[in-house]
Amino acid sequence: MPETNEAVTAPATIPDLAPGPAQEPPASFVKLAMRNMVAKGAKSLKHFGLTAIGLLTLLLGLAYLTKP
Repeated sequence: MPETNEAVTAPATIPDLAPGPAQEPPASFVKLAMRNMVAKGAKSLKHFGLTAIGLLTLLLGLAYLTKP
């Protein structure tokens, strides 16, 4: 068998540059949260209100406890 110095190479791949439909980037977390809040309606508003009241209570309680 004669020796050959032919290099075996894989065929070159050409990236697909054909124009296609523009892909939208994934939605941001804020956009998803807003969509979810609109979909759930009253439940989201109730949780938001409870969170706001809890945070306000915490801040007022800390202000009272740390008063000189």
